[in-house]
Amino acid sequence: MPKGLLVMSHAMEDVESLATRALLKRAGFEIITGTFEHTLNIDTAYHLEVICDGYMRETHINDFDFLIIPGGPYVKNTIDTRHDIQDLALAFSKKDKLIAAICAGPRFLGRAGLLEGVDYTAFPGSEEDGKDGNYHPEKAAVTDKNIITSRGAGTVYAFVHAIVTYYNGEKAADTLLEAIQHPSG
Repeated sequence: MPKGLLVMSHAMEDVESLATRALLKRAGFEIITGTFEHTLNIDTAYHLEVICDGYMRETHINDFDFLIIPGGPYVKNTIDTRHDIQDLALAFSKKDKLIAAICAGPRFLGRAGLLEGVDYTAFPGSEEDGKDGNYHPEKAAVTDKNIITSRGAGTVYAFVHAIVTYYNGEKAADTLLEAIQHPSG
């Protein structure tokens, strides 16, 4: 079963983080949440308090198959002052592990140089940090090699479908959507 590390930050987008986690767990994936914040109690963008599994400083990327970076207001508030998420993405990339980022999350990948020559999508306006990549604003989710990106909260099902497809194939991803009565399932 694939094991993912989900980055949690204050003001992360609720659906992009929590629905992604829930759907991947439903698909049989193990998802561990980690934070760079100074507390495990995370206040989401819509003020839900979530308790994170652990601190990033206590995690080892060799224990994980992939990384999930949600979007939300925290991206705009931290991208110019903190580099920890970019550094984490680079570490996963150096080990050829999957990196999945949604909404404004791909901005971290762009800043880290990971979108160079890569097909990707993101929340409108977020493409400014991925100028060396091939931006596809019309697509809900894009997979290119070991990078999966998606546009935002409204595309979380396509995002999860792409992650499940990456590891378990399209049939398994379709089965997940059927099981939750998603219209495309």
